[in-house]
Amino acid sequence: SFKNVGTAGGTESTLTLHFDTGTFPSFTDITIDFSKCSNLNNNGSSTVSPIRGDAKGNGAGRKVGEMSGIEIQKDGMIYANYDNGCSRLLGQIAVATFANASGLAKEGDNLYSATQNSGDFDGIGTDITTGGGYMNTGVLEMSNVDLSSEFTEMITTQRGFQANSRIITVSDTLLEELTNLKR
Repeated sequence: SFKNVGTAGGTESTLTLHFDTGTFPSFTDITIDFSKCSNLNNNGSSTVSPIRGDAKGNGAGRKVGEMSGIEIQKDGMIYANYDNGCSRLLGQIAVATFANASGLAKEGDNLYSATQNSGDFDGIGTDITTGGGYMNTGVLEMSNVDLSSEFTEMITTQRGFQANSRIITVSDTLLEELTNLKR
């Protein structure tokens, strides 16, 4: 049971919540201060204007954050960064170790599968740092690039640039002829 608390005719400006020490042994009493409440006519509801934290600004907490990016460490730990300054560990990239890595079967792009020659995979993986290894982040491996499509894109871009430069040359020549006609 609580006393009559608040600004709507209440007599107390604080409310203390007591916890049963048998049920909640690590909880202490919580005192809520309603002295900063304002009672405005909002169709029968009150408007509360709380102050974050205590009088010294301690214990204010953080606002709810939206994820602003993902960062992968050299040990394979994946962290989510939030716009409120927090970062949280999402997981870790595990690596597989095979007795004969050259015996893996190439499935395409950057995908390999285990064979009898490579040895079995236990399905769990290991921490990359156990053998002294590390990951390089932000690095593009050669195996991730299809050279034929990249060369095709480069040639297409080069031809487009050549065509545009010829159009500029032709436009310049036409303008020069126009200027000569006026004279």
